[in-house]
Amino acid sequence: MNVKKIAIASGILGIISGSIIGCTNTSPDGTATNPDTKPATNTSAETKTATGNGKLKSVAFTVGDLSNPFFVLMGQATEAEAKKIGGKDVNVTVVSSAYDLNQQANQIENFTASNTDIIIVNAADKSGIKPAIEKAKQAGRIVIAVDTGAEGGVDATITTNNVQAGEVSCKYIADRLKGKGNVVIVNGPPVDSVIQRVSGCESVLSKYPDIKILSKNQNAEGSRDGGLRVMTDLLTTFPKIDAVFAINDPSGVGAELAANQAQRKDFFIVGVDGAPEAITAIATKDGIYAATATQNPRGMAEKAVQVGNDILNGKKPSSSTILIPVKLITKDNVSTEKGWK
Repeated sequence: MNVKKIAIASGILGIISGSIIGCTNTSPDGTATNPDTKPATNTSAETKTATGNGKLKSVAFTVGDLSNPFFVLMGQATEAEAKKIGGKDVNVTVVSSAYDLNQQANQIENFTASNTDIIIVNAADKSGIKPAIEKAKQAGRIVIAVDTGAEGGVDATITTNNVQAGEVSCKYIADRLKGKGNVVIVNGPPVDSVIQRVSGCESVLSKYPDIKILSKNQNAEGSRDGGLRVMTDLLTTFPKIDAVFAINDPSGVGAELAANQAQRKDFFIVGVDGAPEAITAIATKDGIYAATATQNPRGMAEKAVQVGNDILNGKKPSSSTILIPVKLITKDNVSTEKGWK
């Protein structure tokens, strides 16, 4: 199977310094396989870790969706930090899995076969990606999970405190509704981070018996188009909606677009990310986008490279899980809290 590569050329956004080329086969269970890949042959990673004198030469990052500015920024930050640590000759590759598990497994296998020092994974499927990560680890690679968890023995996980993101967002909703009203959740891909945000939201709203969740299972795919599609359907299905929790800002902005097209202003929207377009929407005086729990994509990516480089040089992190706290941006503080750029 040819690996479908979705990447942004370095000449356009400057986040790709290398490329991944190769063909892989897929086993009956959907796991990428390559009979030519030999396990435990990464002498560079194994020896460098043992000697504590590793020189960073290559970093590869597989993200969920490079049409999302959040992941574009993470790619840019990954390249900048890698070159800051290892110099301008460090090879940095950033590709999109398009939330396709088989494609991401193939990407990780190619990273492994090309002797990449640090593999950073934004998992399309926390459990499903386990075999690919296990093979990478068996081959001596350093694997860092970022933005969402991943099974398979990753060296570290660096992510937003996603439960907290859901909690602060939906506490804002509950407070603004004064404990009573109809809420819809614009859900997303079933990745760990999204599941945690929805869980945090539900745990808060469950404390308010007069708040009813009308819908929580519609997958807007974390995109503006998906948010528009899902919210358009929800507006048709439910004539009385008081608030919307969107699992990220692109889907929240899409939901706002649906509301504008339907000429509906009888509810407000809360998202997660702190994306520039959401900040602009929140700052709009009469807009219905009310708040966002801001993340730090640049900081997460930089930390992933730093931790990977430390491990390359024999220094393990004091904790294998690093949670980045969130801050809620609302119309009251949007003039001073700018989110990420």
